[in-house]
Amino acid sequence: MIDPKKLAERFPGDFTFGVATAAFQIEGASKADGRKPSIWDAFCNMPGRVHNRDNGDVACDHYNRLEQDLDLITEMGVEAYRFSIAWPRIIPEGTGPVNEAGLDFYDRLVDGCKARGIKTFATLYHWDLPLLLAGEGGWTARSTAYAFQRYAKTVMNRLGDRLDRVATFNEPWCIVWLSHLYGIHAPGERNMQAALHAMHYMNLAHGLGVEAIRSEAPNVPVGLVLNAASIIPGSDSPADLAAGERAHQFHNGAFFDPVFKGEYPKEFVEALGDRMPVIEDGDLKLISQKLDWWGLNYYKPERVTDDAQRKGDFPWTVEAPPASDVKTDIGWEIYAPGLKLSVEDLYGRYELPECYITENGACDNTDVIDGEVDDTMRLDYVSDHLEIVAGLIKDGYPLRGYFAWSLMDNFEWAEGYRMRFGLVHVDYETQVRTVKKSGKWYRELAAKFPKGNHKPG
Repeated sequence: MIDPKKLAERFPGDFTFGVATAAFQIEGASKADGRKPSIWDAFCNMPGRVHNRDNGDVACDHYNRLEQDLDLITEMGVEAYRFSIAWPRIIPEGTGPVNEAGLDFYDRLVDGCKARGIKTFATLYHWDLPLLLAGEGGWTARSTAYAFQRYAKTVMNRLGDRLDRVATFNEPWCIVWLSHLYGIHAPGERNMQAALHAMHYMNLAHGLGVEAIRSEAPNVPVGLVLNAASIIPGSDSPADLAAGERAHQFHNGAFFDPVFKGEYPKEFVEALGDRMPVIEDGDLKLISQKLDWWGLNYYKPERVTDDAQRKGDFPWTVEAPPASDVKTDIGWEIYAPGLKLSVEDLYGRYELPECYITENGACDNTDVIDGEVDDTMRLDYVSDHLEIVAGLIKDGYPLRGYFAWSLMDNFEWAEGYRMRFGLVHVDYETQVRTVKKSGKWYRELAAKFPKGNHKPG
């Protein structure tokens, strides 16, 4: 185990340590105070979609335990809290009337953070699309991008005076490929044409959202959170290296290129362009507005080899075996150098602004024994990845902060409640919170950076 105090000394004094959550995963209160269903509420109720048909009706009951949970963040000693705002609480039908009770909840959340000296990093969209918008095509419909623009304006008009940073979207890859091509996440679509429509209209919504945020709250730095794949070719053969480049275009370029270059990747478009929606004049200019920051979510590497048989669709790759059998409890390879490879590659390809590691963590299902949770694997995972972050900063990369995923155990999407990523254990029957060994270690690390002693931002 790395000494947290010695590790902390490797970070600059203005580095931000935080914790992260998402609305649907923790809030519960799915029918309270005017909230209406999201696509995830519907998805959870479909047999075979979510483990054990678990749902977000109660989750961590954060909606009703807000003050307690904000005190918990204070107890963790971190400087910042990254959370998402639930569109179905703010504009329950996606379009139409604004729900003041929903805005009131986030008023209390933001004010509660400010009263405790905690910086607020808000994400406007973390997958919980209002269900009624699905009836109009959801993310496969251009109209949803404009509905998002109005939602973004509504939120920023109310909260923008107190937010430290805001992101438009969390993990476009999941919104597009996992949800519309692989069918693993809501709405469970399995169609390349649908996924490509969702890709462009979500990218467009990001651009419209940036415009909306800056019109309502011009002083709030705006960004985008991307779960960029850390692509590692299975060998140095020309075929595998070419496969790695195609994998980059598919997994990363589909989102980075339009945002940071104002175009879609060439080979990607050549292979799939006949299934793309119409890209209207001005779309790419909107999408590629300069950002103030971006967030990187990293959990594991993506190892690929060439699919010589071309059995599937672009990018024609096959998953390569992991470097070792060391995995988290969800089955993901543990490989901290993959984070370094990803940052180096992305800054080599694009002109990127400053970066926050907005999610990083491990699924470790160690339970409570005698009031303690000895989650050594998670602790080692977090400390090893933070060593990589410290090294990248030393190498000159503009990494400004790190948010552990997650503050607490929560609803883990298609995995339901069987996978635990929290620094804090949650007993879902009693809602008792227990800080884990990893959480206590992270608290010691953050203690080297007392709140209020940082540069503004």
